[in-house]
Amino acid sequence: MGETIVIETGDGTAEAYLTGVDGDPGVLVYMDAIGLRPQLEQMADRIAGWGHVVVVPNVFYRHGTAAELAPKGDLREDGARETFFASGVMQRVGGYTPDLAGPDAEAWVRTLRAHAGGGPIAVVGYCMGARLAVRAAGQLPGTVAAVGGFHGGGLVTDADDSPHLSIEASTADYVFGHADHDRGMTPEDVAVLEQMLVAAGRPHLNEIYPDAQHGYTMADTSVYQQAGAERHFRELEELLARTLR
Repeated sequence: MGETIVIETGDGTAEAYLTGVDGDPGVLVYMDAIGLRPQLEQMADRIAGWGHVVVVPNVFYRHGTAAELAPKGDLREDGARETFFASGVMQRVGGYTPDLAGPDAEAWVRTLRAHAGGGPIAVVGYCMGARLAVRAAGQLPGTVAAVGGFHGGGLVTDADDSPHLSIEASTADYVFGHADHDRGMTPEDVAVLEQMLVAAGRPHLNEIYPDAQHGYTMADTSVYQQAGAERHFRELEELLARTLR
């Protein structure tokens, strides 16, 4: 359904996947740590099928193209996912700091709005992308009307710039689907996130999906869980319908 486009940023050019019909409400999708690849393109196509135009940028463009950074093996095989994450992926994740992600977000949104209708947009993130989505909502209040964050890690930290603190400045509705027994987002972290959502007065759904591992939405990996993946699509579709239409 979609095509690969190029987005100009302050640090160079980034490829992105664009899908949907120009003029439909816009959705920015932040990739997981594995990167921009056919799995995310298929998920973006499904979201576009609900009546949206979707952009999925390669946020690791400073390190290489999506093809250069993509896994070389099948992440559904035993141990392959773990091997891939041990190959330098987490260094890229840790190096994508807010001082880089903030200006990039403006470029992503500018590109999305060139294709979408004139109304507000949604931002959806998976894994590390959930953090980026939450930060973008705080950075762009009045523009971001909805945030979906699924199996996000590190949404709550002790740092002064913890992602969850961005919620206070936002004007978005939120849906979070956390993975059960996720070391990156414990039940205690989920409770802190809930407190912030309530204190900020933001409409939200903040749920832990049972028996779901971190990365449960990704059908091209060994941690895929169909029940959780389909639940996330249902709750995301409902969020976008009530906020963008």
